[in-house]
Formats: sequence, C-alpha cells, structure tokens
Amino acid sequence: MSLTRRDFAAKSAITGAGVALAGSVGALATAPNALAATDVESEGAEIAGAHHGVGYGPLIPDPDGLLALPAGFAYEVITYSGRTKLESGEFTPSNHDGTATFCGPRGATLLVNNHELKGPRANWPHPVPLTEGLVYDPAASGGCTVVEVRHGHVAEWVGIAGTSTNCAGGTTPWGTWLTGEETEDKAGQNGMTKDHGYIFEVDPEDRRANRDPKPVKAFGRYAHEAVVIDPKRGHAYLTEDASGPNGLLFRWTPPAGFHHGRGKLRTLADNAGVLQAFKCFDSGGKFVDDLSRATRIGTVYGVDWVDVPDRDAKTVSVRKQFTDGQVTRARKLEGMWWGDGGAYIVSSYAREESPVQHDGAVWFYDPKRRTLTLKVLLGVNPDPSKDGAFDGPDNITVSPYGGLVIAEDGEGVQHLFGATESGRTYPIARNELNQGTEAEPEYSEFTGVTFSPDGKTLYANIQTPGIMLAITGPWKRQKRG
Repeated sequence: MSLTRRDFAAKSAITGAGVALAGSVGALATAPNALAATDVESEGAEIAGAHHGVGYGPLIPDPDGLLALPAGFAYEVITYSGRTKLESGEFTPSNHDGTATFCGPRGATLLVNNHELKGPRANWPHPVPLTEGLVYDPAASGGCTVVEVRHGHVAEWVGIAGTSTNCAGGTTPWGTWLTGEETEDKAGQNGMTKDHGYIFEVDPEDRRANRDPKPVKAFGRYAHEAVVIDPKRGHAYLTEDASGPNGLLFRWTPPAGFHHGRGKLRTLADNAGVLQAFKCFDSGGKFVDDLSRATRIGTVYGVDWVDVPDRDAKTVSVRKQFTDGQVTRARKLEGMWWGDGGAYIVSSYAREESPVQHDGAVWFYDPKRRTLTLKVLLGVNPDPSKDGAFDGPDNITVSPYGGLVIAEDGEGVQHLFGATESGRTYPIARNELNQGTEAEPEYSEFTGVTFSPDGKTLYANIQTPGIMLAITGPWKRQKRG
C-alpha cells in the first residue's frame, strides 16, 4: 500500500513533519536529531567538536606522510596496490573503493574490497587478475578482492573479476557482499564484450560460491553505487550516481514466496520482483523534483514508488525512462548504510544541474513510515584547499560508538570524519599522501570506511593508488555534544 500525498499531508499537520531549522551557507546546518553538523564556532576541522567534548582531539601530522591521526591512534597498511601481492602472485589491484568486513574462520577478519577500474584492462597497470572461473567479462578491468587479516598475517585473493567500475556496494544480512558496476557500458562499448551496469554477489567465505559470476539483473542495469537490504522486509535499496538527468534511488521488492539467503539471488529470473524509483512530496502534498530543493535540516518528505518500465535499459537508460514529473532526482547519490531500522543515504554534492547547490547531504529513509528525512546538509565549501570544512561525503558507515563515520570525497583536503547523534562533527584522519606537487597538492579521496566485526578497528581506503588501512586507538562512545 503506497503512502498517498493526502495521508502524508494529514500526518504532517499533526506531527509537524517538514518543520526544521535553516542552516547557514558554507557550514553544515544542524537541528535536533541531525546526525552530523560542523561546529561553526571552530577555526577548522582539526578542532571541530573541541568545545563540546566530542571526538579525539586534533590530528597529528604523520612523519611518513600518509595518514594524520589523533594522539593515541595508529594505523597499519593492509594492502597497497603495486606493492603487496595476492596469493596467486599478482600485485594488489588499484583504485580501492567500497569495503565491508565479515567474521572469518579461527578469529580472522575477512574484507571484500571493490576496485573501481573502468574500461579495457590495458588502461590500468594493476587490474583485477582474471582468475579462472571467476570472470564475467574478460575485457573488463574491475572486480573485488577478498582480504583475510589474522593476527598480523594478511592474505588476499580474487572474489570476482571481469566487472567494471566497482564502486560502493553493500553487505547482506546473510553475510555476503553485493558489488555494483557504476557504468552503463554495453557490449561493444569501451572494449567490453558483455553488457555492464549490474549488481553481483560475492561470498567472502566460500570461494566456490563465486564461480561462474552471474549478474543480478532483477536489480536493474544502471550506474550502481551502493545497495542495502532491509533485513525485515527483504527489499533492496540502490543508489545511482549519474547526471544528465540526475540519478535515482531505487527499491526492489522480492517476488512472492522468495526467501533471501546465500546463493539465492543468482536463482532469480531477470525480471523477478518489482523495481521502482522514488517519488517524493512535501508536507503540503507538493511533488519534489530534486532532493536538493531541501534547504532545512529535519525536512521530511513522504515517499511513493514508481515502477521502472525497462529495468535492463535495452534502448534507454533507466533514469531517462521517466518524465520530470514522474520521479524525484538527486545529484551524486553515493554511499548507503543500513542502521537504526532504515537506510542512511548520501547525496555527495549538487552543482548547477541541481535546483540548489550544496556540498553534501545525508538522508535517512524510514521504511515503516515511508519517509525521507534530511539529516546532514553541507553548504558549498568556499576554499576546499584549506583544512577546515568537511565536504563531499561519499562512503558512510554507522559507528558502534554512536553516529556516523564518513569518508570525504570532496576537492582539496580529504578526511575521515565522525558525526555524533546530536549533530557535532570531528576529524578522525586526514590523507597526507600528496600525489601532486608542493605548489599544487592533490589528495585522493577516502573510500570503504567500515568497522571490524568487534568494533576495535576502523578500516578505510585511500582510493588512489589503492591503499587499505587499519586504524586502531582509544575508541569511545561519543557524547551527544
């Protein structure tokens, strides 16, 4: 049963949905229950939250020029593209992206790591190796590796190869990884021999389960970013990172009688279930064409779902199959994470192609209420080259210590930063690996932020050249601020 505009307008009149505080331009706006907000009193990111007893203190420059951390914290390099090697002898592939952790055998931690490599293999010095039996398209350079960490020992092997532009992805309640291709390349384009733009399932524990990769075509073919599974209802939620027009948030509803589990997704028919795109409306029942219309933290939209005509995009991209009045769009729909009974969803930034410009937003979708609430809104950063404001949120995770941890993919300086439940942000790490020059520094984005199953280690990647890091320290429950 859909949530009608009339129903939502009636509820809003009672609950005050959509009423919130306005934020200032150039800073993170905040309101009660917002999940992230910059302390606007701070001089810069390194002391954000210092006046409120949150975070871990200022970041200390790294003498090795890799990762600045607070006092008492340390990092270890787990994999490094072009330096560390797989079990089979090839170098670790480059361009690390989405990552998740799983409990492995005998106390090990297993990580599945996406490699965002697009186009022909010849374009990259370290593509994902074409391991026999694990290849979808031998022309494609991307895929996933599985990393096992046990008592200081690290092993790495291929989980899937021959896919393209593997970006954020997501975990499943049954302990597997869903990797998505952020591309719409079809066979014959960019050297590809098969159609791309699909979701694939990777099992970190059972290598045999990954043989003969099969795309989950029921989830649709488009520029996939992240995916989460509602453990109670079985729905899949998927983000699309695309423009011209802006991308969509999708929901897949399983067919009657289908039960999730290991290996079940590959049994689905290509048209199984129902794939739909979201359509939002405000508390007055007015249609919202783009999420960037919201300028107030705490804004609540009702959500309806509209059927996708051709999920495999045989002739027209999925997002182009809708007229402007049929669906709601958003620029740079990126990371997602399931927590608190719903999905946290990132819109990394909006520029001229969106109604209102911003430098990042995080929304929360509540499937029970069928509402989307704006939790984070970053104004446009006036000078990304200076270490201060956070911008361009991308991969996110829900922290076992409260709030969120967010990987920054903005311009200029790049951070991992935390956000308390009451709306204060604080820095956790800064990328100090300058890949440019002293006069024109360049720093790669952070990706793949995720905690170990026991919550003691925060894993994250520097995407280029491709470095997986394990961060440890005196983690603590963050005060509300």
